[in-house]
Amino acid sequence: MRLVGPNGEQVGVVRIEDALKLAQEADLDLVEVSPDSKPPVVKIMDYGKFKYEQAQKLKEARRNQTNTILKEVRFRLKIDKHDYETKMKRAIGFLKTGDKVKAMILFRGREQSRPEQGVRLLQKFAEDVVEFGTVESTPTIDGRNMVMVIGPLKNKADAKAEANAKKDALKRPKGGDTTSPEAETPAPTEEESSNA
Repeated sequence: MRLVGPNGEQVGVVRIEDALKLAQEADLDLVEVSPDSKPPVVKIMDYGKFKYEQAQKLKEARRNQTNTILKEVRFRLKIDKHDYETKMKRAIGFLKTGDKVKAMILFRGREQSRPEQGVRLLQKFAEDVVEFGTVESTPTIDGRNMVMVIGPLKNKADAKAEANAKKDALKRPKGGDTTSPEAETPAPTEEESSNA
C-alpha cells in the first residue's frame, strides 16, 4: 500500500505492518484514504482532528448557504391607494433582501366574474417593482385567487453581502476623525488644579 506521511509527504509503497509501526511511533492514526486505487493509499493523521475539521467545514458551508424564501403579499381587487403602496413597499423590501414575492389577489363574490381587473392590478404591481424584480410567472387563476410570482434581481447572497458592507461602513468612524474624546479636552493647568 502507498503511504502518505503526517505532513502530506509521499513515503512510498510499504507493507501494512510497517505503516502501522510508523503510525504508532508518531502517536497518530493510520487512515485508508483511497481504497479503490492500486495500490490502496493510506495516510498517517490524527483522525479525531480530521473529523472535527470536516464537521467545521460542513457547518460553515451551511451557514453561508442561502435559501430564497417565497414571501407573500395579498391584495383585494378594490384596494385603497394607500394600502396598495404599503403592500408595494413591503414587497420591495422582500425583493431587496433577495426573496421572491408571491403577489396574490383574493376574489370575493361577484369579483370572480372580472378576472381582467385582477390581471391589470398585478401588471401595475409588476411595473411598480420592476427595478427590484422581474416577473417569473404571469398572473394565473388558482381557485378564488389570482397569483403572480416576482423574482429578485439580486440573489440572496449578493443582497446579504451588500447589507453587511453597509453595516460595516456605518460602524467605521468618519475619515480623519481619529481623535478620542479625552484628547479633545486639554489637561488642567497647575493654576486650575490648585484652585479646585
